[in-house]
Amino acid sequence: MTTEPSKAPPLYPKTHLLAASGIAALLSLALLVFPSSDVEAKKTTLSLELESPAEQLTQDQDAADVVQATNEPAASPFAQIENSAEDTPETAQVAPAPVVEEKKAPGHREVIVSKGDTLSTLFEKVGLPATSVHEVLASDKQAKQFSQLKHGQKLEFELSPDGQLTNLHSKVSDMESISLTKNDKGYAFNRITAKPTVRSAYVHGVINSSLSQSAARAGLSHSLTMDMASVFGYDVDFAQDIRQGDEFDVIYEQKVVNGKAIGNGPILSARFTNRGKTYTAVRYTNKQGNSSYYTADGNSMRKAFIRTPVDFARISSKFSMGRKHPILNKIRAHKGVDYAAPRGTPIKAAGDGKVLLAGRRGGYGNTVIIQHGNTYRTLYGHMQGFAKGIKTGGSVKQGQVIGYIGTTGLSTGPHLHYEFQVNGVHVDPLGQKVAMADPISKAERSRFLAQSQPLMARMDQEKTTQLASKR
Repeated sequence: MTTEPSKAPPLYPKTHLLAASGIAALLSLALLVFPSSDVEAKKTTLSLELESPAEQLTQDQDAADVVQATNEPAASPFAQIENSAEDTPETAQVAPAPVVEEKKAPGHREVIVSKGDTLSTLFEKVGLPATSVHEVLASDKQAKQFSQLKHGQKLEFELSPDGQLTNLHSKVSDMESISLTKNDKGYAFNRITAKPTVRSAYVHGVINSSLSQSAARAGLSHSLTMDMASVFGYDVDFAQDIRQGDEFDVIYEQKVVNGKAIGNGPILSARFTNRGKTYTAVRYTNKQGNSSYYTADGNSMRKAFIRTPVDFARISSKFSMGRKHPILNKIRAHKGVDYAAPRGTPIKAAGDGKVLLAGRRGGYGNTVIIQHGNTYRTLYGHMQGFAKGIKTGGSVKQGQVIGYIGTTGLSTGPHLHYEFQVNGVHVDPLGQKVAMADPISKAERSRFLAQSQPLMARMDQEKTTQLASKR
């Protein structure tokens, strides 16, 4: 077998080889002098991240200034790193801060009374048998108060390790709670009554609608509004004298338990401005223990008669000798004043006196007639009914409720027909001037002023402060 000789690589001219070597050398030199764009970009980014210590300090100080100015924490400079590292093993090892919860005893149970709940169903909710209910209620006569449940009331159970009831507790009001505690004889009932702290409170109001609405808006309760009307009822007719822009200031006792107002006491002092005239009242208890209201200078607020026997009523017909009767349709003297008010509104005696009549009287319907001393007599007609204890021959005190607004007799709607006689002659109750009661005695005047002057000064100060805060 003949072996073929190997082929030699092609031969290039010498001039070509020299040219190729020169090109390669030029390319190598270019790479050394002009690096790639990728490398250059990486260097530029690195140079931006590396800041001088002075620049870093300036940024930290700016962040601190922002925190101080806004009182809010500045965003962490490592926020992006922290967020992006949530799934790293290092982050996973960091446990969240524990939530601190109020620990209850192992045997403590609480239930809230819902609609349809009974003591038996509540016992079942905490795992107690029905026999426990009978045992609890039979343990003490007062224990039955636990069966008088209210919607939203909370019952707290304390159970022994073996599941037996050891204590049952419930708060029945802001001031009162009841409990049953197990002992050797069964369960002992206990009532805890909190003693309220008494403090004074102040309200100021301007009437721009009705008195009741304006008083409620100012923060005065309905009962205190009625009390205020009663205090000033001798001077101000709340049925027809009230005008928009009238003002009132009241300082009253407030009962507080655990910082929460749970009730009110009497009005201590008050001021009422009606049609530009200001009336003042201060409550004063004399050395004998009798309380009454007086003006700031010691005159009694109590007159011989109150101005109107119905609170917040509307005058539907005034005193007139030539009024056309709405039912008889003929001219007939109207010898009194009609006060229109909702059916059932209380009617008060205008003054102390003896009841001459509490019964039916012709067109007046159910009527009360009161004799006040030898000179005055008042009549109250069209009543729905009489108050408890009001009867012919009895006695009444000023302001005592004697009956309720109705439509008995010749009446087109619920109202009170009120008449006032002086020595047997009908006079207009709205125009009748009445005498004042006795003022503060000289023996107690200094004691009275020591109480009244600070109250008047406080009302002035409170009003000024409140008005200034609204500007």
